[in-house]
Amino acid sequence: MIEVKDITKSYGSGESRFQVLKGISLTIEDGEFVVILGASGSGKSTFLNVISGLERPEGGRVLYSGKDITSLSDRELTEFRKENTGFIFQQYYLLQNMNVEKNVKMGADLAGNREYREVIRAVGLEKKLHKYPGELSGGEQQRVSVARALAKKPKYLFLDEPTGALDEQTGRQVLDYICRLQAEYGFTIIMVTHNLNIAEMAGTVIRMNSGKVAETYTNQVQKTAYEIGW
Repeated sequence: MIEVKDITKSYGSGESRFQVLKGISLTIEDGEFVVILGASGSGKSTFLNVISGLERPEGGRVLYSGKDITSLSDRELTEFRKENTGFIFQQYYLLQNMNVEKNVKMGADLAGNREYREVIRAVGLEKKLHKYPGELSGGEQQRVSVARALAKKPKYLFLDEPTGALDEQTGRQVLDYICRLQAEYGFTIIMVTHNLNIAEMAGTVIRMNSGKVAETYTNQVQKTAYEIGW
């Protein structure tokens, strides 16, 4: 369980200081699929970065099963992320000089996972093992980034606009892969998106506005990637 307690975050100083997060508190249960919605500038990506440990808050606490990650040293926080979290972004961040297998293995090595080829098969890239990123389509590259993140066997998977650069068909395919793997592995999904349709796939939806949580609601029925609009 993730507990967020009165998180604040600002950038800049003096007259240029801008408060991005304004005292956010909420709880995310293990195994949930949570979508964070909000317009550009609402603070949703900063919030994702703070609760995942990529950035430190200015004030407040973030606890994972009671462990306060905001009190960890930089080294301890890096170790925590390595052992517990996976990240998928709109940009693929693949190493261009490594083929599919090596890109995914890089993530697997962080967790000592020798069974990473199972994840490659799960995302449908078993025939692309020796292809380099430049030889892959956008959807295939995103699937590599998905496999790399999941090869770490994360307990918590954080996604920031993972389908933003994808066409509809590929976007649906990537989301379907992620959800099917969540059903198999049981990790928690926390996804930032501006796509209201994707929110229909989540169990819990958090809508942000001006650095605060404006609304939280639960979907009684979670749609699949092929049932939502686009």
